[in-house]
Amino acid sequence: MMDLHAVTGGNRLALSRLLTEVENETETGRASLDRLFVNSGRAHLVGITGSPGTGKSSLVSCLARQIRREYQKTVAIVAIDPSSPFTGGAILGDRVRMRDLAGDPGVFIRSMASRGALGGLARSTAGVVQVLDAAGFDLILIETVGAGQSEVDIARLAHTTIVIEAPGLGDDIQAIKAGILEIADILVINKADMPGVENTERALRANLDLGHSPRMNHNAAHMISAGEDDTAEQEGWMPPVLRTIATQASGIEEVVEVIFSHRAYLQQTGLWQHRDHERLRAEVGHLLQNALMQRWQKTVPAERYEAVMQQVFDRKISPGSAINNLVNGGNNL
Repeated sequence: MMDLHAVTGGNRLALSRLLTEVENETETGRASLDRLFVNSGRAHLVGITGSPGTGKSSLVSCLARQIRREYQKTVAIVAIDPSSPFTGGAILGDRVRMRDLAGDPGVFIRSMASRGALGGLARSTAGVVQVLDAAGFDLILIETVGAGQSEVDIARLAHTTIVIEAPGLGDDIQAIKAGILEIADILVINKADMPGVENTERALRANLDLGHSPRMNHNAAHMISAGEDDTAEQEGWMPPVLRTIATQASGIEEVVEVIFSHRAYLQQTGLWQHRDHERLRAEVGHLLQNALMQRWQKTVPAERYEAVMQQVFDRKISPGSAINNLVNGGNNL
């Protein structure tokens, strides 16, 4: 059994060992999550997403330094790297890119492999974030893989979602497609010293003005549709568009100020609690799907499953009929 008092007491070795157990989805990891849950719910979860090449890791490093310098808050960074679909390996190079944070006792960096999970997050990301939350970190910065439009999962996990764009990457059109602007609480144009930054900013602002509604500021939509207080809609939060040059630490102070302003907005309007509820609802749903799948696999012999699949391969039954057969226990093979 893990020494959870050491984890909540700031022991980095104990914390690292527990995170490994959670990532590997061991029985010890699951039991520890159950025991630590009561200590979680205090951290500000900030998601950072965007297409590859926009400078997410450099920006995250700058944000952590600024938060430490100006606000003296403790910061945990969860950096998710893509896994190879062939070997399953991942470089986990974010620690190298963030080496300037080494030695700061108020910063903890954890790299994770996506392990084939879609949506920009690893399957155990929520558990890792819960452990870091329970360990007492004030802010947790979650850097996603960088899969572009598929990265809407971060909006379900984070209180504040930052979408990063960069000029010259062909993202002017990509950014305005459904699923990108809708998840952004803050829009950042990094590498603002590159040509084309004005066009990128113009495209983002124009589409925010035309298509953004406070009602649809991702989780706010769920609150209002449920018939709850519409204070958030009346006050509104229009995602600001900010320019940064992470390699020169330019514009970082403004981004950090807006992060804390968004936190205040969420708390004042009640959206903070609502987003927590939505995050936990999504996590319970995810765990329920896994549990039901595991239970179903125990009740259906592998031979039966393969026999049904062979029927599909032979085009004798459709995939839909196969599911009906397997779930409802039919024997019409």
